[in-house]
Order: sequence, then C-alpha cells, then structure tokens
Amino acid sequence: MAVVDLNSDLGESFGAYKIGDDQAMLSIISSANVACGFHGGDPLVMHDTLMTARDNGVSVGAHPGFNDLWGFGRRAIHGDRPEDIEKQMIYQIGAIQGMATALDMRVGHFKAHGALNNMAAVDFDLAMATAKAVKAVDPDMIYVALPGSEMERAAESLGLCVAREIFADRAYTDDGMLVSRKLPGAMIEDAEEAARRMVDFVETGTIESITGKRIPVAIDTICVHGDSAAAVSMATKVREALVSAGIAIRPMVESLGRS
Repeated sequence: MAVVDLNSDLGESFGAYKIGDDQAMLSIISSANVACGFHGGDPLVMHDTLMTARDNGVSVGAHPGFNDLWGFGRRAIHGDRPEDIEKQMIYQIGAIQGMATALDMRVGHFKAHGALNNMAAVDFDLAMATAKAVKAVDPDMIYVALPGSEMERAAESLGLCVAREIFADRAYTDDGMLVSRKLPGAMIEDAEEAARRMVDFVETGTIESITGKRIPVAIDTICVHGDSAAAVSMATKVREALVSAGIAIRPMVESLGRS
C-alpha cells in the first residue's frame, strides 16, 4: 500500500491578525509546519497550535523563515551571509522546541518557509545553512525539501533524513521547481483538480510540469497551504481522494521511521 504524509503551514496568525483556519486544517492533515515567529506566529499562537495538533494526533515541525513579518516571509531577502541564516534557523527551531517541550511534545521535522525555501532550493550555500542548523540542533529531525533541489542535496550530504515534498496547490516547471507565484498558472485553485493530480503523482511516482512533462520523483509528503480561503476545502478533497485510492495517510515521522 502506498503511504504519504499530508502537511500544512500553520500557526501563522499573530497578535490581532488571524491567518487561515488552523482548527479545521488540524482535523485533516497528518503533519503541521508551525511558524516560529519571524514571518508569522507568536508565543500564544504557537502554544495553541501545538496543543490543537497534539489533541488531533498531528505531528509537528519547525517552520522558520526570513525575519520578515511585514512581507509574511515571501519577499526575497539578499545580503545575509549563509552563516547568519544558519543562526536564524537555530534560533527559530529553538523557539518551537522550547514550547513543544513545555507541552511534552517533540518537534519531528523542519521545513523552511516562503522565499527562504524558494531561494535555498536553487542556492546550495543557503540550503547548506538551513541543513547545518538542523544538524546542529537535532540530527534526527526530518528535513523537508523539494525533490531534486539544492536543499535535498545539502541535507543528504550531512546525513539528514529527507522528506521529499510536493505541493497540491502549485504548478511545476520542467526542471521540477515551483512556478513563481508571479506567473499565471502558478497556483492550482480547483480543489478537484488538485486532488486528482495528487493521486496521480503518488501512484505514478512522477510530477507533471506546467508544460506536461513527467518528472520521476520520490514523494513522501504533500503540502496544502493553510493561509488561503480555499485551504480547508482543498485539503479535504485531497485527503478524500487519496484515501479513496487506497493511499494511506500517515505523519512523516511514522512513514520515515522517525517516530
């Protein structure tokens, strides 16, 4: 039986600002990537997100990004040295680990957010900075990466366990990278289409690019972004389609033997 994890980026509200429906998403997904305060999230939101994940049997991971609350971590930031990015990652991982420890929970994986994730996917030095941070804090933590990316290569070079991630709501280029959000067709907005694609990708072990090219990949986890208005509907459709196809949904820490 095929097995896959279903993850979402959550805990991104802060102060008076509410982003997404975390309560609903945590009843659908199997792993939650919890914001660590730099691009979204705050101590209260982090605590509440972790507790709700625990109550729903959802595994949790660190979701750090650039120090860019204003831009929600989706603006490319240049000029920081890789070693500075590494320290920023350590800082954010430490924040979520501290909160999780207080709740008798374990942070099982790491997934970079937004622009940092996009930039590190094609920049080996930046990718290595994120991987070094994980290695330094918890070498048993799963490192989530786009298949074929510099992040995958960096993590593997340091001996980290890698979860290869595909996106239910994003289109792909012919080289397996994500189509820029600035370009038409980058986002898959039809939940039925997203669900169909995910079943196809998992069953065939390939992803289909925006031009129709088939790219073989190992698929460990599927992401549905949690900050859009249609997130809950899309996550529900994707989960239902996977289950109907006989594909088991389990947290990545279980499917990759790290629980």
